[in-house]
Amino acid sequence: MATQPPSIPPVSPAVRNTPDDGDSLVLERRRQRLQPPRMYQVVMLNDDFTPMEFVIVVLQEFFGKDRESATQIMLKIHLDGRGVCGVYSQDVAATKVEQVLQAAQKAGHPLQATFEPVE
Repeated sequence: MATQPPSIPPVSPAVRNTPDDGDSLVLERRRQRLQPPRMYQVVMLNDDFTPMEFVIVVLQEFFGKDRESATQIMLKIHLDGRGVCGVYSQDVAATKVEQVLQAAQKAGHPLQATFEPVE
């Protein structure tokens, strides 16, 4: 039975011969460039039934807004039909939307919220 000599594995781009003594190899690390996670904005939608005060409380409780910022966002929602409450990673944005929907349902309000990618 004839056996074949072991094949030499191909040299990866991270391995190079160095000119020091000719027989040694030096491994170099290549830094991978990772993209930051895609961000999503949580958007609250206007309706004619949810009290403005409830929207302000939700913005303060779930989005950490102070009274003035919450009032400004609430007015934007009221006047424009929608308003951005915050920008988060996808998991956090989904959690915030779920918190808003549960609080609205518990209080008996039809408040709606969604999240969408930031462009």
